[in-house]
Amino acid sequence: MQPASHSARRATVTAARAPQRVRPVPAVSRAIAILRLLGRTPEPLGVKAIAQSLGMVTSTCLHILRVLVVEELVKVDATKRYSLGSGMLSLARSVIEGNRFPALVQPVLDRIATEWGVTALGVEINGLEHMVVVALSRSQVPFRLHVDVGSRFPALISATGRLVAAFSDRPWSEIERGFRSLRWQKAPDIGVWRKEIEGVRRKGYSIDRGNYIRGVSVLAVPVFNPRHQVTHALVAAGVADQLHNSRGAALAQEMRSEADRLAAMLLAKG
Repeated sequence: MQPASHSARRATVTAARAPQRVRPVPAVSRAIAILRLLGRTPEPLGVKAIAQSLGMVTSTCLHILRVLVVEELVKVDATKRYSLGSGMLSLARSVIEGNRFPALVQPVLDRIATEWGVTALGVEINGLEHMVVVALSRSQVPFRLHVDVGSRFPALISATGRLVAAFSDRPWSEIERGFRSLRWQKAPDIGVWRKEIEGVRRKGYSIDRGNYIRGVSVLAVPVFNPRHQVTHALVAAGVADQLHNSRGAALAQEMRSEADRLAAMLLAKG
């Protein structure tokens, strides 16, 4: 058998990396939307409120809610208002037990938050779609970033987004399309953003200086898997003066060392 040509091998790799097209399943998408809505709403909601918030037909919403109640993912009270059920805890526990990164990164975040006076985050990245905060540590300084474990953000936003764009194998047209859908307090120019991404590849870390949240600097370093894909990130956030040029660069180098160590630990325990 003749060896495959370089172009054939490249085509095979490209095909393997291409995002898989998934046929929409409306009922599943609506059920997930309901769970996410209830997860970010502090008070139970009635059927009409849920349906209106999600643009759903009330009867369809009610049918899905009844199934979620039977599966114990949602509970309903005497006033016929809905909230997340205890079944979600079992699912969450399974996720936590199967994901070593939060446990490995927590001591690192605690030390960074204490020594540098920042909010330190461990983030899991899912392609160009979104990222999720899986670990968190806050310092004692009077600065609060409104984020919790489980918070979900667009993958290309802020400093972490620059990492995702810098090390992604997706075409620039797709990255640019994702960028233009983002909401910033002070959006960077697309040309400037692209140059910053090129700088991220050289430096190995990224800083967002007030673009995402005015007056707040966000520093992020990547955690790579063996295929040099960014699967997680270490993130530090503080008021702008906390992460000025020299201090930000020093913290970035420390975080890069920790990220390399975490990547090795994840590989060893794989």
